[in-house]
Amino acid sequence: MSDQRSLFVRAVWFLLVGWWATGVWLSFAWFLNVTIIGIPLGIKMINKVPLVLTLKRRDRLVEATDGGSQYSLPVRAVWFVFVGWWASGVWTGVAYALSVTVVGLPLAIWMYNRLPFVVSLYQY
Repeated sequence: MSDQRSLFVRAVWFLLVGWWATGVWLSFAWFLNVTIIGIPLGIKMINKVPLVLTLKRRDRLVEATDGGSQYSLPVRAVWFVFVGWWASGVWTGVAYALSVTVVGLPLAIWMYNRLPFVVSLYQY
């Protein structure tokens, strides 16, 4: 955890940049996700949302040795086509609305951390 920024730096980043940059970042990522060519970049951008919002780095990926496992790529692709693209739009909208309030911020951060799963069943 030594590579994480201090809470003070992350709070200042959120207040000055993170709250509005995340809205722009997510809008662009979601737009890329509804195009065929932009999907890989859009998914990578969604995985970086906690970093854009509060400079928080992801801790680790779920691995099979941890008792968890990822869904197969075909299952994740079907999920994305039928559910993930529109559910992520709704999820993102609700999370962003919550992130601009003091009371809703903890729930918004939790939702942003779960966004890769909503989009493509990808687990961190």
